[in-house]
Amino acid sequence: MRALLVRLSAIGDVVHTLPVAAALRGRGFEVDWVVEPAARSLVEGNPAVSRAIPAPPARLAGLPRAFGTARALRAPRSDVALDLQGLWKSAAWARASGARRVIGFAGPWRRERLSEVLLGVRVPLSPEPAHVIDKNLALLRALDIDAVGQRAFPLPPAPDEARRVAEQIAAHGWRDFAVLNPGGGWPSKLWPPASFGALAQGLAARGIAPIVAWGPGEKGLADAVVASSRGTAAPCFATSLLEYAELARRARIVVAADTGPLHLACAVGTPVVGVFGPTDPARNGPFSADDLTVRRHPLCAPCHRRHCDTHDGVMAAVPPAEVLAAVDRRLARVAARAVHAAG
Repeated sequence: MRALLVRLSAIGDVVHTLPVAAALRGRGFEVDWVVEPAARSLVEGNPAVSRAIPAPPARLAGLPRAFGTARALRAPRSDVALDLQGLWKSAAWARASGARRVIGFAGPWRRERLSEVLLGVRVPLSPEPAHVIDKNLALLRALDIDAVGQRAFPLPPAPDEARRVAEQIAAHGWRDFAVLNPGGGWPSKLWPPASFGALAQGLAARGIAPIVAWGPGEKGLADAVVASSRGTAAPCFATSLLEYAELARRARIVVAADTGPLHLACAVGTPVVGVFGPTDPARNGPFSADDLTVRRHPLCAPCHRRHCDTHDGVMAAVPPAEVLAAVDRRLARVAARAVHAAG
């Protein structure tokens, strides 16, 4: 049996779909995945994925590129296609695959409700799947696979990336360090650079080196954090997604908002503290019972609009002292588990 997953973007959403690929592979499926360029490195070479099929971003999807992707979707043809994104474009790719069964969420659980007309099987969700990972896994019930609750995050092997990150860490002399990630996709979900700078001062006072990670187009944001940290934070070297994952593995803790880097850190098992506002950490946040979130709850929450008069600015209301206290509690849990394991 061959299954096609359609989860095109974004980074965090692709991370949250990895358990679906793992569950299907565990049941003997050959898994193909159509994905846009930004997240392709998480899929290509992944041990749970047979083929990563590149899809052009919607803004660049001219007819020649679209036909090329459509041809790749059909060679070989999938038995089932799963639309895990709930958009017109994701449903269209699933339908274009020619799969005998095209499965997706029913209208009320889709971001673009009317796109369900392109599906063959529309799956309603019962109330119990709270986290988006479990929402994704619940779609597998249409294949008689009950995987809700599973948390497997296969990633491509990355020995070269691991070696480069280890060399960079040694060259900078970072031993006991925290990764702070101020960037992300939605400005309204981001914690201000000055707040990260204040957090960096508190971490440095505890003997933990604050390292500020950044992605494409975010170097200025990282520099603003460093500038507001009074000399306590250092900018990270440039990293690819897989290099960032290796960096996160080696950190004592990662602090970030509801962004792809937070979810990738969770996937590799790093302790995290998430800073949330308009989005719901019960749905999008860390899934380990030991991880923590700090949140200010706007009246519109949960709200997934990139710009909203109600929640714009709410992240600035999260005090650095409260996040630092959450870091202390999270690291105390790490220490307690280490003592328990040693005893």
